[in-house]
Amino acid sequence: MSDAPPPIRVLVCDDQALVRTGYVTIFSAQPDMEVVGEAENGHEAVQAARRLRPDVVVMDIRMPLLDGIEATRQLAGPGTDAEAAPKVLVVTTFNVDAYVYDALRAGASGFLLKDAPPAELVNGIRTVARGEALLAPTVTRHLIGHFAEHLRPADTARPARQDVVRALTPRELEVLQLIAEGLSNAEIAAAMFITPETVKTYVSRILAKLALRDRVQAVVLAYRTGLVPGTP
Repeated sequence: MSDAPPPIRVLVCDDQALVRTGYVTIFSAQPDMEVVGEAENGHEAVQAARRLRPDVVVMDIRMPLLDGIEATRQLAGPGTDAEAAPKVLVVTTFNVDAYVYDALRAGASGFLLKDAPPAELVNGIRTVARGEALLAPTVTRHLIGHFAEHLRPADTARPARQDVVRALTPRELEVLQLIAEGLSNAEIAAAMFITPETVKTYVSRILAKLALRDRVQAVVLAYRTGLVPGTP
């Protein structure tokens, strides 16, 4: 009997049949992935995801009837079950900051451009399936400089901040702040003089305690509650 983990169940959502076919070909060739369905618009994406329960939804932004951002919000946004919600990897031709912000706020776990090499797309699926980093740390740091402007804490953020502080140990708070600054696990380990494995443990505890799906939500929470003040 094989001890190999089950394949990552992938749903491909794009309004262009040629693009969907390309994705299906690439992802189906991976031994650890299974394409469970396709959708050509946002409505189909939401319905298919709820029916097929994929692990990862590869989501285009500009689609008819319902765009990818709203579809993402319905599948993984605020108010959805973090345990049951699929991870959403947004893949688009539009390298526009507003799309990135909107996608992250809607609950996306990753954001890549369609011209990314196939290996990067495949690794992106594996990354979000593990609940790990949204983007490469250097890209995360670049985005945070802009993203923080959209996430300045409101006057109502203080109670949320107090909840976070009470939920986490001082060490976990330190890890959360470093995540929000865009550091990788290896960089956090070096900064805190601990092993990368220990960092992974801390990250898992933080996500569990705060009912967060992945590091993206951790970054958003850290900025919205003022745990990371100002713009980096």
